[in-house]
Amino acid sequence: PLPAQGSLLYLDTLCAAFPQALAPQGTALLSWAPGGPRAPAGWPLPTLYCTPAEAGALPSRAATLRVQLLFALRTRALHVLEAGLATELHDALAALRASWPGLAEDLALGRLSPQPGLPEDARGRLQALLAPDATRAAELWAECAQGFEGIVQRLWPQLEVVVVGTAHGAEQLYCDALCQADCKGLPFYCPFYRAAGALLGVNLWPKEPAPRFLLCPDWAFCEFLPCLAEEEPRTVLLGELWEGREYGLVLTARPGEYRCRAGEVLRVAGFHKQCPVVEPVRRESQALSVRGESIPEERFCRSLCRAVGMWPGARLVDYVCVESALLGASSGACAPHYEVFVELRGLRDLSEGQRYKLDQCLQEDFPIYKSFRFKGSIGPLRLHLVGAGAFARLREALGSPLPMPRVLREERLLQLIQSTVIS
Repeated sequence: PLPAQGSLLYLDTLCAAFPQALAPQGTALLSWAPGGPRAPAGWPLPTLYCTPAEAGALPSRAATLRVQLLFALRTRALHVLEAGLATELHDALAALRASWPGLAEDLALGRLSPQPGLPEDARGRLQALLAPDATRAAELWAECAQGFEGIVQRLWPQLEVVVVGTAHGAEQLYCDALCQADCKGLPFYCPFYRAAGALLGVNLWPKEPAPRFLLCPDWAFCEFLPCLAEEEPRTVLLGELWEGREYGLVLTARPGEYRCRAGEVLRVAGFHKQCPVVEPVRRESQALSVRGESIPEERFCRSLCRAVGMWPGARLVDYVCVESALLGASSGACAPHYEVFVELRGLRDLSEGQRYKLDQCLQEDFPIYKSFRFKGSIGPLRLHLVGAGAFARLREALGSPLPMPRVLREERLLQLIQSTVIS
């Protein structure tokens, strides 16, 4: 549970930066919580939301996001658009792109259309909360007919901020894509830093583009392992941290819980009233290593984005990486290598030369990878394009409200993504 101090700090920070943010019914929530309705930020203020709590706990993630989107569209005077994950906001807006005529018709008729994953009894209760609104339906039709660049602010002209539960790591790709297109012109605010299920810090700087978090000493017991220690590292405490250095997080969340490495690496960005302010850097488990080269996921992502920039007209939607050992015999008889599955917008196919650009970028960015490639102990990277919406379907199949890993180590998920390959 979120400490009350965290909720109050968040609400005070949000209201100071965006004065209308706490207006009643002025926040729309897009978040799937199959275990029961909840807000990602955790505060019990249902009057903030124009989206009903029951809509967030439907058995299907896709149905949840579409129903929440419909209720959000009813309210023109939104001030805050909140999502548990940036991917949830992306997938809700993808549903808007794909089915806006049907959504407009539902608005006009005050109806909630049947759909997979929406039980009939829940549909009846939610539909009772709707009323016909032909004026709002006409506005939706007019804005969507013009295209989807900046669609969020056009649909909700009073919107001040987009709040997301996670804006770093794998979710950063979606935050960047939303800022460049659908949510152009709006600030993104990630209020809390969590690790291993515990709340550790709060972001007091909502208008800054890169999230920074003030570590709060009494929320959990944190220790830190210096990443560049020359000898066997020992853990240090909050008062021993140095600005600019990176540390692995060791966490004891509550009395009686096990002390463990959280798998998170943090950089100390500075101090606020003697408390450290940190930036999440990476997750230690998210690394590719077929020969011990250990390429971190976030640095692999940078190389991939650089390669995509060399493919004219392409925009990266999402990707996952797989070490070839997971494919078994289907990976062929060549040396261990990376299999990369990407979803692109604006480009339907890639030449062999374009595909090789990613392997080339990795060799330029990681000398150890280049050395293994030169020796032949790592084989050429294989790049696969998947169909539009493949990653949204993968998140639905994953059945978890947590961010999806970008380094796949589960055969079931690998088989799902392989079934969507188009080239």
